[in-house]
Amino acid sequence: MSAGDIANSDAVRKNESMSPLFQQVKNYIIERIDSGVWEEETRISSENQIAQTLNISRSTVTRALRELTSDGYLVRIQGVGTFVAPTKPHFTHLEIRSISDEIIAGGGKHSCDVRLLTQEVTSPQLSTDMGLHEGSPVFHSIIVHKSNGIPLQLADRYVNPSMAPRYLLQDFRTITPSQYLFQMGPLTEAEHKIEALMPDQSTRELLEMSDNEPCLVIHRRTWSNNLVATKATLIHPASRFKPSGRFKP
Repeated sequence: MSAGDIANSDAVRKNESMSPLFQQVKNYIIERIDSGVWEEETRISSENQIAQTLNISRSTVTRALRELTSDGYLVRIQGVGTFVAPTKPHFTHLEIRSISDEIIAGGGKHSCDVRLLTQEVTSPQLSTDMGLHEGSPVFHSIIVHKSNGIPLQLADRYVNPSMAPRYLLQDFRTITPSQYLFQMGPLTEAEHKIEALMPDQSTRELLEMSDNEPCLVIHRRTWSNNLVATKATLIHPASRFKPSGRFKP
């Protein structure tokens, strides 16, 4: 084992209490790729070698490699090995507009009702989605955003306390969560999944929707470097909202 591997192994063990082991393995591999230790299209160390270097189980390494392959960092060829994926064009800055900016751009006046603002603990699924230990603290807000007094968005958002430790102290009637989070650090990556569905009765009442109207749901995760910053479910009455996005290279 080289001096660099020993240092990396020590760093992983030092951070063991901060994030799940598989996430630490992912960070270790990403750091070696970003630093050029493992260049694109070259084969990385085997699962057994990584497990021995970091003194962890092979199953943990297998999970990390599987997720990094899904994320596009690696390419796995059965019977041959695992390789650093070819470099793809990427955005160094990602702009996601606040709902208040969307409303103002459309000629409306933004207001909101804060329905929930609290600290909770992560469920197993939320822990996986946000790269946190199960039972870790997480901030949770539910806010109804309005345009000229008419509900336009129900924002159900979880926030990593490491990204915004003072999130619960904000007055979100005067600044939206997105506007506040933009001040905490750059968003370097985002994931959107969009679906149409019929809302439950509680959602329908909060958004003042008619009985037969569907809603448009955006599931969004954002990252700041390698840290999952937020996981949000944004629900809109289909008749009142058209999604849009803008990206700057």
